[in-house]
Amino acid sequence: MATNNTISPLPLIYIAGPFRGPTPYDVRKNVEAARDVGLWVARNGGYPVIPHTMTADFDKQLDDAFWLAGTLELLRRCDAIYLMKHWQSSQGAQNERVTAQLLQLPIFEYRDYQFADPLVEWIDAWKVNHRVVTT
Repeated sequence: MATNNTISPLPLIYIAGPFRGPTPYDVRKNVEAARDVGLWVARNGGYPVIPHTMTADFDKQLDDAFWLAGTLELLRRCDAIYLMKHWQSSQGAQNERVTAQLLQLPIFEYRDYQFADPLVEWIDAWKVNHRVVTT
């Protein structure tokens, strides 16, 4: 018996913000902040790509150039970027924003101590425009 299933792919949302900090505790707080944003993105229908959580335990194992090149490659494969609170204080996040502009990705930014509704609206529209129907 054949059934119709509608599969809605998820947009990949790159989470950009500070990673480094003066102490391991500060780094951990930055990682946790990125994780919180990622969960918010997931709860609103996007799939978060959070470099902070993927490689936090590898910090200082290889040079920064390796990790920064990898994060930019992840960004290239995403559909949009979300700039966390305090992203301007991070040289890496600044570079990610410039790269997102060059890639013509939609850029969403934390404002007014709340998550931006435009990202949620964009995710909903993205899903409508990317529906795949299989049988």
